[in-house]
Amino acid sequence: MNRHILHLDLDAFFVSVERVFNPQLRGKPVIVGGDPRGRGVVASASYEARTYGIRSAMPLAQAKKLCSHAVFIIARHARYQEFSEKVLNMLRRYAPVVEAASVDEFYLDMTGCDHLYGSIFAVATQIKADLRKKLGLPASIGLGSNKLIAKIAAALSKPEGLLWVFPGEEASILAPLPVAYLPGIGLHTQSRLQELGIRTIGELAQFPQPLLLTAFGKHGQQMNNRARGLCSRPVTEHREPKSLSREVTFNTDTIDPRTLEMVLCRLAEGVGYGIRRLGMAAGTVTIKLRYSDFQTISRSQSVPPTDDDVEIFQTAQALFKKAFSRRVRIRLLGVKLSNLLAKNPQGALFVPPEEIKKEQLHQSTDSIRERFGMEALHLGRALG
Repeated sequence: MNRHILHLDLDAFFVSVERVFNPQLRGKPVIVGGDPRGRGVVASASYEARTYGIRSAMPLAQAKKLCSHAVFIIARHARYQEFSEKVLNMLRRYAPVVEAASVDEFYLDMTGCDHLYGSIFAVATQIKADLRKKLGLPASIGLGSNKLIAKIAAALSKPEGLLWVFPGEEASILAPLPVAYLPGIGLHTQSRLQELGIRTIGELAQFPQPLLLTAFGKHGQQMNNRARGLCSRPVTEHREPKSLSREVTFNTDTIDPRTLEMVLCRLAEGVGYGIRRLGMAAGTVTIKLRYSDFQTISRSQSVPPTDDDVEIFQTAQALFKKAFSRRVRIRLLGVKLSNLLAKNPQGALFVPPEEIKKEQLHQSTDSIRERFGMEALHLGRALG
């Protein structure tokens, strides 16, 4: 039986979600990331903005120079996560196994589903139509015999296209493509491959394996297999995350205690909100601190399993006071939760009244944030 793997990639996802809430952004160059006067980077750019050479991870200041009339928007990650979950729930109605590879990329194993639907291509077309109609989101879809081929097919079909690579045609599709299309090949590896005279996937597939092993070790063998369209990785359901983190790079390095406390509190709120949405609690709190000279340190502390913003903040604050031993300005601050445990959805038999009140408070505050965004509600320490 031929495998039918579908890769769905939401086009300019963050921008697309913002356009759902503000249709006036449609047709305009839009950049999600933050204030271009700061140090942030582009998180997502509309295709109108990309025509000016703007790409993800580009400094916002540089993006502003390339397209001065672009609309810059502060990222609202809670809102994007909510839409990602809606997409995942929709896709689960079409395929027995759905893997969320990231917030905007999904794999569906449709093997055998042609007996149910009649045409996998027709199902993919319907999925695209439903995403547009029900969620307002454009997507590109690739179909192939494995995850690698499906992912590359989706990339080739952007924006908002649909490409099916039939079994047996993988090599002819891959051969003329630049090696950058293969996952796991970054700029450094591309440069080394060019030194060997390898620029296309076809050239990589035909290059002697012993030489690749000598130059790249096991990674050379993996690249050669991928260049020949080989991939045995299965589509797997969502795995519970091992950690959850948030961090902020300051527009201007700071040593101001009130600013640092405010940001630390907001980071604690962010991870607290995120872990409650996962239905989990954390057994370890970690802070990350990077100075202006790029020296980076982290400190951790085990805690009784918690999902409470205040408890997370108090632990993070104590760790920060111990860690901040240099009188040097701070460039980055982060908070991470790890050793995550699933909470019992039915709760314990005997729950202290204060815990019940805390849970009710969480439900109320999270409901407000889900509807109006994280800026709608903050702890007092987060207001500076």
